[in-house]
Amino acid sequence: MKHLHLLILLPILRSAPSDLLHAAGAALALLAVTLLARRVAGGWFQRAHAAGRTDLMELAFELVSRTKKTFLVILATFAGLQFVHLPPRGRELVDSVLTVVSFWQLGTWASVAVMWWLERSRQSSQGDDRAAASSLAVIAFIAKAVVWVMAVLMALENLGVNITTLVAGLGVGGVAVALAVQNILGDLFASLSITFDKPFFVGDFVSVDAFSGSVEHIGIKSTRLHSISGEEIVISNADLLKSRLRNYGRMTERRVLFTIGVTYETPVEQIEQIPGVVRGIIEAIADTRFDRSHFCAHGAASLDFETVYYVLTADYKRHMDIQQEIHLKLHREFARRGIEFAYPTQRLIMEQAGSGRPPTAPEGAPAVGAGK
Repeated sequence: MKHLHLLILLPILRSAPSDLLHAAGAALALLAVTLLARRVAGGWFQRAHAAGRTDLMELAFELVSRTKKTFLVILATFAGLQFVHLPPRGRELVDSVLTVVSFWQLGTWASVAVMWWLERSRQSSQGDDRAAASSLAVIAFIAKAVVWVMAVLMALENLGVNITTLVAGLGVGGVAVALAVQNILGDLFASLSITFDKPFFVGDFVSVDAFSGSVEHIGIKSTRLHSISGEEIVISNADLLKSRLRNYGRMTERRVLFTIGVTYETPVEQIEQIPGVVRGIIEAIADTRFDRSHFCAHGAASLDFETVYYVLTADYKRHMDIQQEIHLKLHREFARRGIEFAYPTQRLIMEQAGSGRPPTAPEGAPAVGAGK
């Protein structure tokens, strides 16, 4: 601070009063004009954004409105100092400060421009908006990192730092850092793989090993799922790509297979009618496509019929509503036709002692142990 006083403040105080007035007037005038331009541009940007405009004028308004007040103050101060005499070292210090804040402001403008371009690309994309939402965060992070790295390097170069030696040193040190944070870097590269390969989007319902849930956020290191039971599941991106993942969000239709059994006492004529009955019930329900229904097996306690149909939507609730409707209609139709569903039964046969044949039940009495 003492050095700053000697290089700048003392020469300013020793300047002629007319020079000081000119310096203050120039600084205040420039600051007032730039602040007014910033405010006006902010209002124009808000109106253009509300109207849904995405042209270059909107970007220009946003860039002006995002200009930092600190930068404007330093810029106005620099303009005012042109009217006073400063020693060479003082002038060099002022130039260095202006260089640093200028590249800081350029980095801010570049970040805003990158985000504007990414958002415009997302809006104009003909693909799924969920894909853009999934990749936007990762791409924006990488783009901003590149912008600020370039801004810092350019600022250092303008300050006289040999960035070639600096970059070489960072390269050697980067190897050691990469070995120390290889797990983090693995997750970072996995997030890039997810961004460009797009195995799932935000909003998809996925199953990973024993975990299932809707994708809420795809980050740099991890992906967050919202499970059916309500809790949040956080899985690292590297582990996610190593696992077997089921993406139910890409499902366009659902294949459903179910089996029903009827009693062995069912007449053959009714057995032949059952596949047609099942087909008619399924084809009468919206959002379904009948595939097949067959008498497939003689079970231990039933005659088994296997049916396959497709639900023409990925909505799980709709699938369950259709399944319930099919089963209710089957019960009503079987009851009307006198067809009985089978269930596990046992038949107990008792023999009379010494006769080698079962006892004769009284006429009209039910068989012992009979059941359906």
